[in-house]
Amino acid sequence: MERRSLSDILSNGSGNRIRDLWRNTEAAGELEVLPAGEYVAHIVSGDLQASRSNSTPGYKLSFKICEGPHAGRRFWHDLWFTGPAMPQTKRDLQKLGVTDLEQLERPLPRGIRCLCKLVVRTDDDGNTHNRVRSFTVVGIDAPEIDSFDPANEPVVGIQEERPEAEAGNANAGESF
Repeated sequence: MERRSLSDILSNGSGNRIRDLWRNTEAAGELEVLPAGEYVAHIVSGDLQASRSNSTPGYKLSFKICEGPHAGRRFWHDLWFTGPAMPQTKRDLQKLGVTDLEQLERPLPRGIRCLCKLVVRTDDDGNTHNRVRSFTVVGIDAPEIDSFDPANEPVVGIQEERPEAEAGNANAGESF
């Protein structure tokens, strides 16, 4: 495979703009571990996973802080499907309405707002990282509309009809 040159990828007329942007932008600093404490965050995804070291099955929750000086930062919470970890895994997944393992095949509902308690842990090798000590679901927010998501484009000529009682709650009757 032939290696592409910079002029190949900047050939659409954006070269000067990107060069100016490069010259006038300072590099970001390294992200530090979030301070221990409580954070309000949305769950942005939940994904089935297997650990890198021994393929232990699990589920990873991704959170994005939505308030305060660290708004926009992300952190993660790993839930493991092992005998010792299963009670905590079930507890945390039940907070999200997950009562059956097969529900994890579907995406989590959007807009789940949580109050999360983060702690800072230091590994044996001296690396520090955040760990979710606990979280509580405090509400469901209307998800932000992504104007680039094709699922958010209106369908021309089709008007959905709903009874008046449901018109104010687009999720009436739905469950995860």
